[in-house]
Amino acid sequence: MSKRVIQQLDNGIRVILQEAHNAPVISFWVAYNVGSRNEPRGKTGLSHWVEHMLFKGTERFPAGVLDREIDRAGGTWNAFTGTDNTMYYETLPASRIELALEAEADRMVNAQFASEDVESERTVIISERQGSENSPTFWLMEAVRKAAFTQHGYHHDILGEMDDLHTITREQLHTHYQTHYSTGNATIVVVGAFDSATMLAQINEHFGAIPARPAPELYVQHEPEQNDERRITIERGGNTAFLSLAHRVPDGTHEDWYVLEVIDSILTGTGTGLETKTTRLHKALIKTGLAASIDGGMSETVDPYIYSLNATLTDGITHEEVERVLLDELARLSSDGVTDRELNRAKKQARASFAYSLDSVTNQAYWLAQSAMLGNINWYDEFIHRLDAVTHEDIQRVAAKYFVPEGRTVGWLIPTGVADDYDYEYEEAEV
Repeated sequence: MSKRVIQQLDNGIRVILQEAHNAPVISFWVAYNVGSRNEPRGKTGLSHWVEHMLFKGTERFPAGVLDREIDRAGGTWNAFTGTDNTMYYETLPASRIELALEAEADRMVNAQFASEDVESERTVIISERQGSENSPTFWLMEAVRKAAFTQHGYHHDILGEMDDLHTITREQLHTHYQTHYSTGNATIVVVGAFDSATMLAQINEHFGAIPARPAPELYVQHEPEQNDERRITIERGGNTAFLSLAHRVPDGTHEDWYVLEVIDSILTGTGTGLETKTTRLHKALIKTGLAASIDGGMSETVDPYIYSLNATLTDGITHEEVERVLLDELARLSSDGVTDRELNRAKKQARASFAYSLDSVTNQAYWLAQSAMLGNINWYDEFIHRLDAVTHEDIQRVAAKYFVPEGRTVGWLIPTGVADDYDYEYEEAEV
């Protein structure tokens, strides 16, 4: 790995450079420390909407101009909003990378937020939300999150609540932009075929004159400790039943998070490339005919989040049957542990998945930016080492610690056979 250069501009922008001379390509990223986690009730979806607005053009680069210029240069560009951050990037031939610097420095301060653009994007984002709502599992996962997080911003979907999407104003969007798109809240990450001293000089040329503004105090609502199992039942049109079993787990930099990654690989193989037919839950649910599919999900997040297991039930199988199998398998992890073969296979697949995820400068830059947003620039560098260090005792300890009723939220989606109906009930169950 090339030597990494970390600098801070006089105005507070953090810069992380990593040379990679495999091909004459550079990926340029700007990450802002704000995501859906930082949105209060009534203003959900602000971060995602602001991301859309930054593609509506500036006085220097009117809408559509950068699309054409980046395409002609043979590059790509995009952006995405997460729970904890918002990122923008361009990947271009090395000889054309200055276009990315010009574009990102410009829209860091000069996005226009024209009223007509706000309204056109309102329609786009509402349609995006409605498209997600076509999937019954969207409703299930949203309901599970709302039950698992009663106060914290992880409560709501990144797209935002539909009521908020109808009422958010141009002024609220512009204020969100001006507050969070500050020099003290931005990190630039560049990976590719460049000379670090030259690249740093280019970044100073384009970004150094932006007036310094400190990082804002982020809105983050504390989530109370969960003390009881929570259960939620949704009735939704269609003929397929679904079940989600979620447990509260630590943030992405916690030592137990890596153990949970290995556990997920052993249970479902999700995200690691592990052949799912060898996993425990495939054998317990798919091979037995209880479920048509099973997957696991856990994100690396700034604050504690949830690890969820999501099953599509086979026709005629009850939620009780599938839930009991899932709980039994989780309990078996703490009581019996895992075999050497399971643990070694999970680590091997993690290494393969890791190597695949770094197959391009774009992916390398993303993981470097994501690590910076988590507060540990070496987070992804250490990923394989931390997984390799997981022991049999860790598996049993972590399973016993987190897979407990008082940290659990259970969601059942019951199909009604009728389209376009929606209802759910929430209760805290006695344990």
